[in-house]
Amino acid sequence: MSFDEGVRVGKEGVQVGVLELNYSVVAQGVEEVRDTENSPAVSMGGYLLETGTERLLGKISVYSERGTSREEVRLLYMNAEALRVWRAMGKMARVVGMRHRPPKTALLAYGVPFSE
Repeated sequence: MSFDEGVRVGKEGVQVGVLELNYSVVAQGVEEVRDTENSPAVSMGGYLLETGTERLLGKISVYSERGTSREEVRLLYMNAEALRVWRAMGKMARVVGMRHRPPKTALLAYGVPFSE
């Protein structure tokens, strides 16, 4: 996973600006994926309701993509609010990268879509 996804390059390969890295890339292994409670779409809504923080739903953005190994079966792209809630839920968050936005191949799994 690349950490330089936030660099914009202009003409002739000159860096013209640095994009804010909005999404943490969280890798989940085989054992984590087997437990359906480790899916934000399954567990996060209930947690928000139980804790009276459902107003955060408009700020949470989680995308999901299939990984390429047993250690990274699923990749979750979580914005800062989603990652904060995930950790508050006591869920493991093995961050393996940062990105400005999720890749086009990732699907919205929970919350609101990315916007500039």
